[in-house]
Amino acid sequence: MIRTLRESLAASPLPRLEAQLLWQRVLDVPRAWLIAHDADPLQPAQLDAYRALEARRIAGEPIAYILGRREFFGRDFLVTPAVLIPRPDTELLVECGLRAIRDVRAPCVLDLGTGSGIVAVTLALERPDARVRATDRSAEALAVARKNACALGAKLLFSHGNWYDTELGSVRFDLIVSNPPYIDARDAHLGQGDLRFEPPDALTDGADGLRALREIVRGAPDHLGPGGILCVEHGWDQAAAVRSLFLRHGFADVASERDLSGIERVTRGCLQA
Repeated sequence: MIRTLRESLAASPLPRLEAQLLWQRVLDVPRAWLIAHDADPLQPAQLDAYRALEARRIAGEPIAYILGRREFFGRDFLVTPAVLIPRPDTELLVECGLRAIRDVRAPCVLDLGTGSGIVAVTLALERPDARVRATDRSAEALAVARKNACALGAKLLFSHGNWYDTELGSVRFDLIVSNPPYIDARDAHLGQGDLRFEPPDALTDGADGLRALREIVRGAPDHLGPGGILCVEHGWDQAAAVRSLFLRHGFADVASERDLSGIERVTRGCLQA
């Protein structure tokens, strides 16, 4: 019979770190506490609560959805099954955006398809002088983004709509960023791992993975000011195709940036004046 945290961790089929994360959730304690108190007796209710979470993880549910949060750019964000799970690769999109507006005073920024709001909220927090607007066609996703903005103290505007089909008015933006659905609908990975639990419309465009990117790049010149920058995240094998889209629609200084794995993950371009 399991009586202590040490015994529970030893008996768990989960990787130790995952089991510890679940215990942190059940006991509402930091990881250091778990290590210092692993011989303390556990209450039956605590064991039952842990086993319920453990069963969900064994069934394949992502840790982020079980815990309801994920770290991004050094901050904790609320995560629900209505939004994608934040991934480290997307930090490159934020970094690209921040460099684009580094010398712009009080920049106007637009985040298309904001999801949980990680990109828009992070940009608003890193550049408090920026006027940031975030859009998404999912009302559920926008609700999550608003909660994250409120919890982290970020000031930005939200609009419900698909890409540019929303309340943007006549504003010309200095920066447009987007992490759109870019997985090919035929990609077998959609039925594997965490992707099985994430919202399909946020993963794939239902076509070749470039349909949303085409819409975003094609529409950007109508919403960027002279010299404005567009930065988009895309798939591991899409950089050349995305650069071609940028050039076709009047962008200059087009380049792709590599993530920590050496993959061309983000493409940027400047709208010619």
